Amino acid sequence: MRYTIYFFLIIIVASVSSCRKDFNTTPSSGALEFSKDTVFLDTIFTNIGSATYNLKVYNRGKNAITIPEIKLENGTNSNYRLNVDGIPGKDFKNIDILAKDSIFIFVETTINASNEVNPLYTDRILFDSGSFQQDVDLVTLVQDANFIFPGKDAISMKIDSLTLNGEPTTLKGRFLTDSELTITNVKPTVIYGFAAVPANKTLTIEAGAKVYFHDNSGLIVDNKATLKVNGTLSEKVIFEGDRLEYSFSETAGQWGTIWMRAGSKDNEMNHTIIKNGVIGILVDSIGSPTTPTLKLQNTEIYNHSSYGILGRETNIEGNNVVIGSAGQVSLAATIGGTYNFTHSTFANFWNNGLRQLPAVLVNNFFVYSDATGQEIIETRNLHAANFTNCIFDGNNNIEFILDKVDGGGIFNYNVSNSMIKFTDSNDSFKDNTELDFTSTFYQDNIINGNAHFRNTQNSDFIIGEDSDAINKAKTTAFSTDILGVDRTTNPDIGAYQHITFETEE
Repeated sequence: MRYTIYFFLIIIVASVSSCRKDFNTTPSSGALEFSKDTVFLDTIFTNIGSATYNLKVYNRGKNAITIPEIKLENGTNSNYRLNVDGIPGKDFKNIDILAKDSIFIFVETTINASNEVNPLYTDRILFDSGSFQQDVDLVTLVQDANFIFPGKDAISMKIDSLTLNGEPTTLKGRFLTDSELTITNVKPTVIYGFAAVPANKTLTIEAGAKVYFHDNSGLIVDNKATLKVNGTLSEKVIFEGDRLEYSFSETAGQWGTIWMRAGSKDNEMNHTIIKNGVIGILVDSIGSPTTPTLKLQNTEIYNHSSYGILGRETNIEGNNVVIGSAGQVSLAATIGGTYNFTHSTFANFWNNGLRQLPAVLVNNFFVYSDATGQEIIETRNLHAANFTNCIFDGNNNIEFILDKVDGGGIFNYNVSNSMIKFTDSNDSFKDNTELDFTSTFYQDNIINGNAHFRNTQNSDFIIGEDSDAINKAKTTAFSTDILGVDRTTNPDIGAYQHITFETEE
């Protein structure tokens, strides 16, 4: 035992000795170089910590130097926090940098918006003093917000989980109170966990509102509850994740979903943008063949890690809808139901991995295993799958599939004046009569035409002057496109009327 103690003492002495400064330095002379002259910490919400940003400080000289002081200009009152070469603080003395070497400075912040007059919060990192002083600016935009958090047990502090259909779930969250059933555009709303709309209540989201979701969060519209999203062309409603940094602006899977449970009713979304979740909208309501469970108008759904819309034996009506990239399917109309889409664009150019399924999938069945482990397939009626003046496109060869299991009763569908990308090189669907585009269920469609989207990687699906969709739609009651452009005469297929793209000089 005595020898073990001696051994550890030797290690400790050696470690301390190795940390001693054993090189000569000269004072900094104001010749530091920086990886950036301003550190922008993007936008943060009040009292929510920012991501960590880095600044690299270079000594380009041939001698090791000592920076006498590195500090925040606002001192200990600053809302910024620094970590200089592995040491946290706000004021640092005698920081060494070897010749032709560099150090890292990491910056974070947490700001209470109510304590700041100006929402643009700034400070500076000062290096040295006097005539040798150099600086780097720090800039953060802080937004006040309304926060919706799950409840907590007062004693155990355990976060509450939702109870649905009388059964406890693993979903962290709570039901909204009456005072929370209107979301305005005065402040952004940030949701932690799942916020649920109670039965016989309506959540109204006003024009221009922005709703942000934390990781593993979402919105639930419960049985007999309703969601009304009242965006306008000039003031759209936006649903997205709460990571506001630019690097997260196109990152899928940041939050859960907007889930319309079985029995929810009369849901409407107008001029809405939904982006960067796992599933944009999950609709489980069985509803009726005559009344839509969800009605979408002028709505854009982009960049979800699984589905843009996943409908399960439900009734969805969509007009002037754009559904972009998704890791599996842009629109999955499954287990039968009723689906009517007019002047909609389904464009799945997912580039974050392999995608096995098409942009649009329609089927009439579901699969499960019984108590013995045997696989069971059950079918449901597909009352309608009607697509009029729609574009089905993406970076796969086949972007539209009707998948019917026989014995399922009704399987009604109709596709007219639409553009369908479908190249079955391996004849995988040659015996699928539902994909016979010459049958009476298809009228005046264009197979494998050129949509001529403006920028698929930026989810910009406006069509250009070379599009085969121009003037090929039939006149419907929807006389303006998703941008309010008149299409009374010579309407184009898809959600957008075409424009002439500007050429780069």
